[in-house]
Amino acid sequence: MDLENQKRVKEFAEEYGPENIVVILGAAEGEAAGLAAETVTAGDPTFAGPLTGVQLGLTTYHVCEPEMKDEFDDAVYDEQVSMMEMVLDVDDIISEMSSIRDEFCKYL
Repeated sequence: MDLENQKRVKEFAEEYGPENIVVILGAAEGEAAGLAAETVTAGDPTFAGPLTGVQLGLTTYHVCEPEMKDEFDDAVYDEQVSMMEMVLDVDDIISEMSSIRDEFCKYL
C-alpha cells in the first residue's frame, strides 16, 4: 500500500472512527492483499509509511471474497471483476485475508 493511501486510510479512521471503516482490497495475489491488509490492521510492516506503528485494526476484505461479492450487484460485479477473478488464486487470497482478519482486525 503506497504512502498516500496509508495517509488517507489513517485520516478516514481518525475522522470517522476505525469501527466505521471497511477496507476493500483488489490485489491480484494473496501475498499482496495480505500485506495491504496487515498495513491497515497491525501497522505498516515496511516501517516506511504513516501507518508505521499504528494499529488501526480495521476490517479488511478482498473484493473476491464471498462476503464482499454478495454485496455487489451481479451485473456490476460481472462487468468489473469477474474476468480477473477467473485468473486469480481466489482460495489463496481468501486464506490470506482470513488469517489477517483473525489475527489483527478489531472490528468484525
